[in-house]
Amino acid sequence: MANFEQAYGEWIGKHAGRRRGERLRRFKEGHGHAEKLFAETVWWPAFGSFDKLHPEYEVFDFKDGSRFLDFAYIQGDLRVCVEIDGFGPHRRDADRKQFADELNRQNHLVIDGWLVIRFAYDDVKERPRQCQQTLQQLFGKRLGAGAEPESLTVLEKEAIRTAARQNGIVRPGALFAHLGVGRKKGNRLIDSLICKKWLDPVPNKFRIRAY
Repeated sequence: MANFEQAYGEWIGKHAGRRRGERLRRFKEGHGHAEKLFAETVWWPAFGSFDKLHPEYEVFDFKDGSRFLDFAYIQGDLRVCVEIDGFGPHRRDADRKQFADELNRQNHLVIDGWLVIRFAYDDVKERPRQCQQTLQQLFGKRLGAGAEPESLTVLEKEAIRTAARQNGIVRPGALFAHLGVGRKKGNRLIDSLICKKWLDPVPNKFRIRAY
């Protein structure tokens, strides 16, 4: 599998090569440090691929203009908008009109069928695993709608859905009973999901009791 820098360079180059004029300028200005940090510390470790993820994705808004999403994940009927929000001077100094405009923008994305996920820059920088788990839980719940950042078996999909229904935590015994599999097969399933970065062991002083 390609390393991050190689995959990221190819991904950005591909999307930049598709744009011209104002759209290219907006792409270069909009995709900066925070967006690359998200790609490196959150998306890449969680999924290992940028397939179907679009940086600085253009959408037409309710005012007949165009706006750009930090990231858009699109597969079939599933459309997920991911925004990285920094608490800098721009946000602190936003006036009431800008604040209302931002809320209207998000509302219309939802009306148009987008799922909107927003991360604070501080979380992307300091708590990336928390952000990874949020996305993995989202896709776990949406697997039935075709959201598959990587290939998963039927049992793996059901295991992820089970985790999503339980706030992202599963215990092996209960999971194996739910899936109707023995311990040996269940352990192989968990090992596969850990390898694919869908599960992580919950830290415990003595032994692993949950994922």
